[in-house]
Amino acid sequence: MTPLPRPAHTLSVASANLILFAARQRGADPDAMARAVGISPNQLTDPDGRISIRQIQQLWREIITATGDEHIALKLGEMMNPVAVGVLAYVMMHSPTLGKAFDKLFHYQDIVCDGSRTTGQRTGNEFALLITITSPDIIYPEYVINSELSIYQSAIRAMAGLHISAREIRFAYPKPTDTSEHERVFAPARLFFGADQTAMVLDAGLLDTPVLNASPGLFAIFEKHADELLARLKTPTLSSRVRGEMVQLMKGEEPTLTAVADRLNLGVRTLQLHLRDENTTYQQLLDNVRKTLAEQHLREPYLSTTDIAYLLGFAEPSVFFRSFKKWTGQTPGAYRSLAA
Repeated sequence: MTPLPRPAHTLSVASANLILFAARQRGADPDAMARAVGISPNQLTDPDGRISIRQIQQLWREIITATGDEHIALKLGEMMNPVAVGVLAYVMMHSPTLGKAFDKLFHYQDIVCDGSRTTGQRTGNEFALLITITSPDIIYPEYVINSELSIYQSAIRAMAGLHISAREIRFAYPKPTDTSEHERVFAPARLFFGADQTAMVLDAGLLDTPVLNASPGLFAIFEKHADELLARLKTPTLSSRVRGEMVQLMKGEEPTLTAVADRLNLGVRTLQLHLRDENTTYQQLLDNVRKTLAEQHLREPYLSTTDIAYLLGFAEPSVFFRSFKKWTGQTPGAYRSLAA
């Protein structure tokens, strides 16, 4: 079956908007880019919302194709305001020192992206920010690595108010044919490709550098918000569990409310009441799951619309066609043509 429409690995909407901003700066249509990978305009209005990493990986390819700029991820840090990443950036920008800011990055990083991990390692007079890809949905690791390194460099310089450069950068991917943009962005750092682990190696003395204009009062406010967001990410909602059960049951027949309630060990009425507390209904969740899966399937050319109707549990293809047009304003065929 197709993976859950709310996958385990996600990126914040604020970060997705940053990538789309870069696309706009290079002359691409960000709305068209988002639609091409199934991201709706409504999703992009909540800075604390989440987008699947699978969609973000597709988005990188769409943007590179549209702009012709294979190195756009490397330039992300130069094109952004460091606070554009969201609440994590605000927490770091109001930490007392760079070292404390890095500690907050390690603690709250899932708020931005839970598909990679950044850790710190001090060895003698060197301190390394280590990046590890952890999500199997990341099939283009170079875009994640390049964008994160670029953003980290930009954020470090903004926090310190100094033009700080790394001693060396290690990339955990093979050496590209053209490394001129890597050399330009990270100069004068020494660059190494094909490393076991991606790393930005800094002078350890920088850890005690004060963060420019840090405010203890604002730090407390932003850290409270970050704690709330992190707790929300670590605690799956009932709605997300219901969607997961729907996908598991959607094998040629419609998943019923009773069947889902049984799998969750809840009574039907109890399930309905809890969903109401989350401001949704079973039917709304079912429509959302079907719409998301339909859009994914329609981008897979080997599935016919009749096949898709069956996979989504519709009794007749005609019912699927009417439902899809109600959800999107387009017929399945029209949507497939635009997404091709």
